[in-house]
Amino acid sequence: MKIRPFTRAILALLAAAFAAFVVGCAGARAVTLPPEEPAMHSVEEFSDDERVAGIDDPWEDFNRGMYRFNYYLDKHVLLPVVSGYEFVAPVVVQKGVSNFFGNIGEVRTFYNSILQLKGKKSLTVFGRFVVNTTVGIGGLFDPASSMGLKRQGEDFGQTLGHWGAGSGPYLVLPVLGPSTVRSASGFGADAGVRFALVNAVDPFENIGHGNVLLAGITALEGIDMRHREKFRYYDSGYPFEYEMVRFLYYKMGELNVMK
Repeated sequence: MKIRPFTRAILALLAAAFAAFVVGCAGARAVTLPPEEPAMHSVEEFSDDERVAGIDDPWEDFNRGMYRFNYYLDKHVLLPVVSGYEFVAPVVVQKGVSNFFGNIGEVRTFYNSILQLKGKKSLTVFGRFVVNTTVGIGGLFDPASSMGLKRQGEDFGQTLGHWGAGSGPYLVLPVLGPSTVRSASGFGADAGVRFALVNAVDPFENIGHGNVLLAGITALEGIDMRHREKFRYYDSGYPFEYEMVRFLYYKMGELNVMK
């Protein structure tokens, strides 16, 4: 099977990330915060509630190392790139880019709503996609929201949870951050569907250097995702931030499955 240049680039990036993690994770378990980021709060301020401590985390050493790796990647690579993007692109452009990728994401929400037998939600999502793709000029604008068609959100991890699959152990993924076995599996399934759809439609088939263009769009999507995400590693100032994030992620996952 022929591997496209973009696919090779992604594999190389993942391999580099894994190699960097292996080199730096050996001592990560012993230190909760980086030396230059002292805790702004005391240990006593963080609850020792059993719900916080009782979350299934059998790969804690790996997860803590990956959490630390993501912090340094975020601080020294992702956030500087996002800051440059926010400096160069006017707010209206940033909003349009976010709307565009949000509109593409409606496809994922649509088929997962169907898989969960949520007929009303799937119709709302389909209506949003049609309105924003046409009236919203390819999704650059979001007239559907002003028409009462509010943005929904479903993924295959939620679909698995809807049909009774347990969340599984906690797992911190490179770049993507907090996850569980269920949500990571769901992400993989959604990524596979998306890859299949892009290859089936092949929107850049007749465009020169289509692979380069697709890689650029994917990179822009990643920048937009980090731009919209307000979370910053170690901003909480809590010495037990890892446990806090783990607990909040689990609670958020439970609420999403119940929707």
